[in-house]
Amino acid sequence: MADILSALRSLMASHSPPLDALVVPSEDYHQSEYVSARDKRREFVSGFTGSAGLALITMNEALLWTDGRYFLQAIKELSDQWKLMRIGEDPAVDAWMADNLPKDAAVGVDPWCVSIDTAQRWERAFAKKQQKLVQTCTNLVDEVWKSRPPMEINPVIVHPLEFSGRSVADKLKDLREKLIQEKAHGIIITGLDEVAWLYNVRGSDVSYCPVVHAFAIVTSNSAFFYVDKRKVSLEVNHYMEENGIEVREYNAVISDVVLLASNQLNLSSAAKGIQAEVPKDMELNPSDTHVPGNGLNEAEENNCDLIWADPGSCCYALYSKLNSEKVLLQQSPLALAKAIKNPVELDGLKNAHIRDGAAVVQYLAWLDKQMQDIYGAPGYFSEAKGMCKKECSETMKLTEVSASDKLEGFRASKEHFRGLSFPTISSVGPNAAIIHYSPHEETCAEFDVDSIYLFDSGAQYLDGTTDITRTVHFGKPSAHEKASYTSVLKGHIALGNAHFPNGTNGHSLDILARIPLWKDGLDYRHGTGHGIGSYLNVHEVKCTKVACSLFYNNFDVVKFMHIHFISLY
Repeated sequence: MADILSALRSLMASHSPPLDALVVPSEDYHQSEYVSARDKRREFVSGFTGSAGLALITMNEALLWTDGRYFLQAIKELSDQWKLMRIGEDPAVDAWMADNLPKDAAVGVDPWCVSIDTAQRWERAFAKKQQKLVQTCTNLVDEVWKSRPPMEINPVIVHPLEFSGRSVADKLKDLREKLIQEKAHGIIITGLDEVAWLYNVRGSDVSYCPVVHAFAIVTSNSAFFYVDKRKVSLEVNHYMEENGIEVREYNAVISDVVLLASNQLNLSSAAKGIQAEVPKDMELNPSDTHVPGNGLNEAEENNCDLIWADPGSCCYALYSKLNSEKVLLQQSPLALAKAIKNPVELDGLKNAHIRDGAAVVQYLAWLDKQMQDIYGAPGYFSEAKGMCKKECSETMKLTEVSASDKLEGFRASKEHFRGLSFPTISSVGPNAAIIHYSPHEETCAEFDVDSIYLFDSGAQYLDGTTDITRTVHFGKPSAHEKASYTSVLKGHIALGNAHFPNGTNGHSLDILARIPLWKDGLDYRHGTGHGIGSYLNVHEVKCTKVACSLFYNNFDVVKFMHIHFISLY
């Protein structure tokens, strides 16, 4: 790590202008929560492997901001050259930079890896001391990352209508109606899950997330898909043409955003020819003053002069190519459209959870027997009385990793399985307190009858995505463990029984789940819930996660469970 920091500081000093600080975000060019191996720049420079965080490197310090899910993990992973900054406890990164960096300081960042919202917030914070945000021409981390993983060429896959439930034509029609409402003539779509959802495609460019590295631009009469063309088969290209979508190279989005800003972005001649083959209500006739399918006449088109960009997901690099006075900075209309599952997606999610639940039950039954056979536990499902702890050999012992692998095997046997939805959190004893713990074969813990075991896991199926947690104890839990779990149960009952008016958000309901814990001086350092994709990202638009809990005493065993539900509003 010392060599990496030294190399980066050398590049900062030689940069024009010289940089007083360098920001290394976790995000990729699409502001993704989970990124590919070659985009894990913050992990490379800091050694911290959590999915959320931001690194700041000055000439004298190296700081890492992360949230409460990762405090324990960061303490373990950061070297003594790094200082952990706890979000919610320590000053925010923009406030720290504004207060601690000198007047007129230059703060460098790759504009592709930072959102419009974030960049503008930093610029406001910098204004009081005339500090400036400098967009670097290249990513300085990439220049020192000699062993950076190569780009993978993974195929784009069409997601069938039997699973998506809505055609691309229908989705584009709805999106164009939104453009009309907001007086926008085009929208830049940068979120990988939104591009995948809109065009009904999937891929494998990011581990655990069936997405493709791609951008999209949609206007009142055209649609574009920006992707490495080596990933597009003849069949997929034909599918895009049938839907009036032109496939262009990934990097072409830069020049096309400039054209979009000047209202000069047009389909190629070949694509225009294909447009004539789409359904009649979507046909385009250049000689008409009214364009069928988009509801605009020429006068209306002239009145729609805004370009829509989501400030939370569109990178600052693309925004910088636009006239800021002509940009509609508003959440993408696809975020809510994607979150509200259609009937086919809802049925798919139910079926996926039934199969996934069966796999989890198989796993628990197998685990129960292993704990009896190897460690002498009485077992959940046996009538044996008492407990006799056994001595086991190295070949017999059960570890966090070996158990996790077994769980994946049960899931893999189910119909439509395509992989895990995130790395399985298989954690014994104290490791269960690390919210996003990731076991490694060389260092993982062995099972213990006297310790809690938590596994937080999920899978990707063609018809749905799952995320489910179970916590079990194969021996006798302590009084504190039982009291804590009872408080969690009370919170979940209170949340599950809540009646609230339409429009109430999850943040307003969150307190109901926490009050019983607060009474005992306890809390948890993460949200109470999140949305979930339909064979897409495991984290989607935040909503309330209704949880059901089961608490009962069987050989003094406490069982607790929760499952994600989808917001239907």
